[in-house]
Amino acid sequence: MKESSAAAMPYARALHALARERNQVDVVGRELASLAELLEQAPEVNTFFAQPWVPAPAKRAVALELASRLDVSALTRDFLGLVARRGRANYLQKMAEIFQDLVDADVGRVRAKVRTAVALTEADREALRQRLGRALHGKQVELEETVDNGLLGGFVVEVGTYIVDGSLDGQLAHLRARLAGG
Repeated sequence: MKESSAAAMPYARALHALARERNQVDVVGRELASLAELLEQAPEVNTFFAQPWVPAPAKRAVALELASRLDVSALTRDFLGLVARRGRANYLQKMAEIFQDLVDADVGRVRAKVRTAVALTEADREALRQRLGRALHGKQVELEETVDNGLLGGFVVEVGTYIVDGSLDGQLAHLRARLAGG
C-alpha cells in the first residue's frame, strides 16, 4: 500500500495542479472516479498494466483505448497515456483516490469511512457528521458507510489515520486489557 501511494502521489499532485490551472477539477475528478470504478470491475485490466514484460507502447495503446471508450477530456486522456507510458498505469486507482483527497482538501472536506453494526438512521448520520466535523476543526464530513455484521454494536470511524472506535467490540477489548493488566 505504501509503495502504491509513493508511486501514485506525484502523478496525482501534478494532475491536480493542471486540472486546477485549467478549471477542470470537477470533470477530471469524475473521469478518474469512472476509471477507478472500471478498474475495480475489470481487475484483469489492472493486471495487464502491472505486467513488466508488456511493452510501454502496448500499455499506452490500451490506456488510450480506455480513454476513448470512456469519452474523457483531453487532459485525462493525455494523463492516462503518460502514466501508461511510464509504467505506472497499475496505480491509477490509487492516483484517483489521492486526486479526490486533494480536491477534498481544497474545499475543506474529509471522507470518513464508517463501519456500523446496523444501518444508521438519517438522524444518527447527521449527528455523527456534525460531531466529526467539530472534532476535525469545522471540516465538512462525507460519510462512506458500510454495515459490518462482525461488529456486536456501535461503530468504527476512519478518517485518514484518525480512528474512532465506538464499537462494543472495542470497548470489550479495552476492558479485557484493563482487567488483564491488573
